[in-house]
Amino acid sequence: MILIDANILMYAAGEAHAHKAPCVDLLERIAREQVEVYIDTEVLQEILRRYRAQGRWQQGRSVYDLTRQVIRTIYPVTLEMLDDARALMDQYAQLTARDALHASVALRTSEGRICSYDSDFDGIEGVVRIEPPQVV
Repeated sequence: MILIDANILMYAAGEAHAHKAPCVDLLERIAREQVEVYIDTEVLQEILRRYRAQGRWQQGRSVYDLTRQVIRTIYPVTLEMLDDARALMDQYAQLTARDALHASVALRTSEGRICSYDSDFDGIEGVVRIEPPQVV
């Protein structure tokens, strides 16, 4: 299994961009159950926060609902995962709280595998960032 980062979902739903087609393709493969993936609850919160902040609530609702339909496995964020995220933030000064949380979830649940275009995951020991075309 691999954690799907929110940017994959947002690229798929967004305007024309070099990452859009690979993200749409991955979501189609997920919907056909050809790849085994999951998200954490923070991914859903990130979708809600970002689209609301951009004044694009209707699109945000659609992205949220589609995510819930296509990705059936959703891990809750636990206190232990938050503790791990805090420790990662101590270790990696550039790491944002949200990325630290996703990394901690991935390290606990999927051998550190994250599908994302966010290169901030690249420097975290134990985390393996995979872009959509690499997901098999």
